[in-house]
Amino acid sequence: MKLLQPESVAAAIGELAGANGDAKIVAGGTALVLMMQQRLIAPEVLVSLGRIPDFNGIEVDASGATIGAGATLTEIARHEGIRTQYPSLAEACGRVGNVRIRNAATIGGNLAEADYASDPPAVLVALDATVRIAGPGGERTSPVADLLLGFYTTSLEEAEIITAVTLPPRDPARDRDVYLKYVSRSSEDRPCVGVAVNARFEPDGSGAVESLRIAVGAAAGTPQRLPEVDALATGQRLTPELADQIAGEYASQITPMDDLRGSAWYRSQMIRHFTRQALAMVSSPETGRTVR
Repeated sequence: MKLLQPESVAAAIGELAGANGDAKIVAGGTALVLMMQQRLIAPEVLVSLGRIPDFNGIEVDASGATIGAGATLTEIARHEGIRTQYPSLAEACGRVGNVRIRNAATIGGNLAEADYASDPPAVLVALDATVRIAGPGGERTSPVADLLLGFYTTSLEEAEIITAVTLPPRDPARDRDVYLKYVSRSSEDRPCVGVAVNARFEPDGSGAVESLRIAVGAAAGTPQRLPEVDALATGQRLTPELADQIAGEYASQITPMDDLRGSAWYRSQMIRHFTRQALAMVSSPETGRTVR
């Protein structure tokens, strides 16, 4: 096995392209190394992204946020701008696995792995995040929702690399977001269900919803969204009755999986409960603006 350590994105793409499909990218290595140890994969070439300058930068300003693909989950969870403007993302990144994993795992690697039972993807889908991708054919962008195709499957083409995650701008007076993670076994376990809610309220102070985006993670192969259900909240206050209606629709319309963390029936009950709870939290002006 050969380890390559290019010092630019272009060089990394060249190494991947030259390996004719028998290369894997190493970012944090938390998933790749485990798969290699279990002999699930045996690549001939490993291309490390660790020496690419400024690959882990995080910038948050009035135009939104740009997070380098090499930023670790710990760096994102602790970044003051992320904690203030995108608290659900800070919450999700701060809940993945344990501190050793968070200190090594990168946001680009997390998305490229497309693990159905990981915390950040659902939040990024709810926040309408976009990824920047570089490859032999040049650069392109993709919504995170379109990047994730299924269990451990993405829309990335051969030799393409995620270079950054971008988030739309926030209005602290009108935008609130929450992420709730439910684990059925241990505190360090992957989620049985994760519910991310991102709401923008009308500027008149009435408490009515202008737009709502919910994403349910860890229940199926990709984060699940029901835009037609979210639209029930448009122009309405998030009353307990409306929250219960929306939660019920998510529970009934999503077809969850069975696995060691919970049965399909159990997951449906947890989707209902945690969606209702997340909506109740985001409806409060005191919630969804800073990390809890």
